[in-house]
Amino acid sequence: MESNGGVDESSQLLMELQSLKDSKREIEARISVIEAQLLRIQAKQQSNLKPSSDCSNAISEFGHDLTPDMIYRYSRQLLLPSFGVQGQSNLLKSSILVIGAGGLGSPALLYLAACGVGRLGVVDHDVVELNNLHRQIIHGEAYIGRSKVESAAAACCLINSSIEVVEHKEALRTSNALEIVSKYDIVIDATDNAPSRYLISDCCVLLGKPLVSGAALGLEGQLAVYNYNGGPCYRCLFPTPPPTSACQRCSDSGVLGVGKLTFFPGVIGCLQALEAIKLASLVGEPLSGRMLLFDALSARIRIVKIRGRSSQCEACGEHATLTRQQFQQFDYESFTHSPLSASPLKLKLLTSDSRISSKEYNDLIKTGSPHVLIDVRPSHHYRIISLPKSINIPLASLESRSSEISSQLKTAHESNETANGSDDVGIYVVCRRGNDSQRAVQLLHKMGFTSAKDVVGGLESWSRDVDHRFPTY
Repeated sequence: MESNGGVDESSQLLMELQSLKDSKREIEARISVIEAQLLRIQAKQQSNLKPSSDCSNAISEFGHDLTPDMIYRYSRQLLLPSFGVQGQSNLLKSSILVIGAGGLGSPALLYLAACGVGRLGVVDHDVVELNNLHRQIIHGEAYIGRSKVESAAAACCLINSSIEVVEHKEALRTSNALEIVSKYDIVIDATDNAPSRYLISDCCVLLGKPLVSGAALGLEGQLAVYNYNGGPCYRCLFPTPPPTSACQRCSDSGVLGVGKLTFFPGVIGCLQALEAIKLASLVGEPLSGRMLLFDALSARIRIVKIRGRSSQCEACGEHATLTRQQFQQFDYESFTHSPLSASPLKLKLLTSDSRISSKEYNDLIKTGSPHVLIDVRPSHHYRIISLPKSINIPLASLESRSSEISSQLKTAHESNETANGSDDVGIYVVCRRGNDSQRAVQLLHKMGFTSAKDVVGGLESWSRDVDHRFPTY
């Protein structure tokens, strides 16, 4: 009895300890948020209180417009012969807009804030999620569930409270792009979708703003400066959008195969910051008319020459037809056949009699109904997490493995006949989000497996509606 009492007491103490630790973590996170907010408010107050004579005094005393604090803060940059006082002075007077506070925007924003860009704008409509943190290094746990823009602004102010950070907590659309972009000297495109790339490029052409565009997908990254000193715009190189399958989002295809590793988009984001700094400080040779290609697998960086401004370009060519009014009415989603929103694709390829909800599938498991569950995700996805007793046959190899499906069905039939005297065995198909499973069911029907049904919403639906402990990725 004493032993049981000791175990019960120990369990209660462990539960209380864990509860206290959780409370402590929440309090510390809230303290971090409040400290960042106070720092931003104090920085704004100090900038408003500075007398207008400070700058003129600095010029008369030191021969330039850098204050003693600036000289000390940026001393390592000032010591560079190719950068020096003039480069830093130019940088402090510049304004840069970063569109996207994700994997590319995170390092770009941090380095731009640290190096002393006078005014730094950030545009994003999304919130911070736990699975952002391993690569979107500007965000912390304290900001999970909160605006990425708010989080990014706080981080920038913690690094450099002397700069101005402007928050745009909204998605960039044709309705607001001209107004937002017009307030900045340079634009960095840190988005991850085709409609945004064309929208941002067209907007920069209309307003005469140089654009630093970067991309990181799969095993490759690329970087170029568009619409600068007579150089080409994005449409000059890509007048026709690539196929939808060639411009998947990182959330669907991942980066470096199994997921988005921290350093890979970070490399491109840092290079974007570098190009923007070169443009703002008037130092060095920007990547205008050239493109940087980064192959992560072989660790190679190449610089290739790209064709110049196209005279036939609809945005910047000799007979360009794009106007501000047309821009605001242009449908970039239809043009690129892909959505501006980062929301996952939701296909509807099957009729209701060929589909089953995750809750209904769970009922089949509970009643012991015989069936075969095929998981059509790639094998490296399957190794992350899977449902019990499922078999992994990736969509790409479904036809070539039809004999395996037949064998699984035969085994299930025999087991069911022995147990219940029935041969009614179903085939159910699951994937990550319920898109590939629909394609698989269509294919299975053509292969003769006419009873196949897909599990609506895939594993994400299972986690949301059936088992909240089941991890998503």
